[in-house]
Amino acid sequence: MAHILVVDDEINIRKVVREYAEFEGFEVTEAENGMEAVNLCHDNDYDLIIMDVMMPRLDGYSACKEIHKSKNIPVIMLSARGEEYDKLFGFEIGVDDYVVKPFSPKELMARVKVVLKRNTRQDEQVQPDKYEFEGLAVDIAGREVYVNGEKASMTPKEYDLLFYLVKNKNIALSRDKLLEEVWGYDFFGDDRTVDTHIKMLRNSLGEYRKFIVTLRGMGYKFEAANQ
Repeated sequence: MAHILVVDDEINIRKVVREYAEFEGFEVTEAENGMEAVNLCHDNDYDLIIMDVMMPRLDGYSACKEIHKSKNIPVIMLSARGEEYDKLFGFEIGVDDYVVKPFSPKELMARVKVVLKRNTRQDEQVQPDKYEFEGLAVDIAGREVYVNGEKASMTPKEYDLLFYLVKNKNIALSRDKLLEEVWGYDFFGDDRTVDTHIKMLRNSLGEYRKFIVTLRGMGYKFEAANQ
């Protein structure tokens, strides 16, 4: 049974999410602000967090960043603001999905299942492989990337995207395929999600951004010689 932490300062929203989540068979813990969520995550393990953005004491973005310093828990962010900037900022700090209020509880539960399934699948896959491409070193098992000997600092989704590209190096991958395999769904995301994360990943790789080749009208390919 997956254990979900629901964080929102509005008790009615927590009540609705709890009702639907428990109906789906999930265990639910509630927190009414970001600071409480950080403290709960320090002392407990959760399979997923549903987090509101605007909360007293500590906002959702700050709480997410603080939690990810010690634990890699997937996060679905809730917000009354649906601007692209807000979504992109959420993705940059490692948010797995973004739901705009008012939302459909049924759709939220569908997204929860997708995120949980993707993370379970990744946990079950043991990837001991290490790759080196010139000055770029990729350690999949250790979830570490080094650029010219310096450890790169990337979001969880950047790691996931790079690892999938590397494991499928020299293979053309469509945006839909990347959405399905890296994000775990093929109907909630769109091309901009992939393109935004590719841009972020290229920035993190510096000069080795050259290995990620854009395939016009299709998608991307990690193009490098076997070493």
